[in-house]
Amino acid sequence: MDNFQQRLDDLSEIRGMMENASRFISLSGLSGVSAGLVALIGAWVTYVYVKGEGIYTQLKVSRLVEVNQQQLLILILIATIIFLFAAGFASFFTVRRARRLGKKVWSPVSQKVLVHMLVPLVAGGLFCIIQAYHGYGRLVSSTTLMFYGFALINASKFTYKEIRNLGYSLLVLGIIGAWTLMHGIVLWAIGFGIFHILYGIIMYLKYERIT
Repeated sequence: MDNFQQRLDDLSEIRGMMENASRFISLSGLSGVSAGLVALIGAWVTYVYVKGEGIYTQLKVSRLVEVNQQQLLILILIATIIFLFAAGFASFFTVRRARRLGKKVWSPVSQKVLVHMLVPLVAGGLFCIIQAYHGYGRLVSSTTLMFYGFALINASKFTYKEIRNLGYSLLVLGIIGAWTLMHGIVLWAIGFGIFHILYGIIMYLKYERIT
């Protein structure tokens, strides 16, 4: 009986090692928290800008929003800065955790995560630019939520299941925003800001307090 139990324990340990080898477990919950905080700041900056330029008034009264080339470039610049800051903080905390775990950040598994995320993100970013160019600015915030949700779901097979749950949450929020066409910046802040912070805290408490 003891030998049988020992074999079961050995098999369980081997299975756990194989699962860890096939998953990117260095992802830090603090990455989600920092990304959420950056998103909230970015949402506030965007709101101030679109309100000052009169774009927010157009968003409330019309399905089509006229955005000139300069305004479009500034909005793209704001989005790029938000992304770079969020990615920078995420990279910092992830690298720090990887070092604590004694693992390599740039591995075949992390490369798969990156590729599976980049395809939906690049496609979604280009689609958002096209939407804004043709005057469908009210759909941009919802589109970013949906494509980012797709990216997380797509990459979740190589990392924690909480990432998949976050992806589905953002996808649903994006669909709601696209259907209602109201309060796009608010929904964007909830999805990229509050949801990120909540899931980041959950991941940190579940996986990192003991590591």
